[in-house]
Amino acid sequence: MAFQFTDINFQKEALESDIPVLIDFYADWCGPCKMVAPIVAELAVEYEGKIKIGKLNVDQEPGVAEKYRVMSIPTILFINKGTVVDTVVGAVPKKVLQDKLELYK
Repeated sequence: MAFQFTDINFQKEALESDIPVLIDFYADWCGPCKMVAPIVAELAVEYEGKIKIGKLNVDQEPGVAEKYRVMSIPTILFINKGTVVDTVVGAVPKKVLQDKLELYK
């Protein structure tokens, strides 16, 4: 199951994580976000224990989205050792995300 990131837990769970992190910035009303959601859920299961994969609702948790200048959703950030190392904007096929995850696991 995908982890739920919040403005409160972001520092500890994403930036201070011992393993790489993928965060899907989304909103419940966003059509493309709904297309990406099942892919993120599948990846969370496939990479469990190797990469922390989760979601952050930009409507409920706007602080992190503002800090990282997330202007369009879905936006997916890849964080490794506390630094954003890659970004994907928009709905993309699972293979695109898998290829990027393989670089960091």
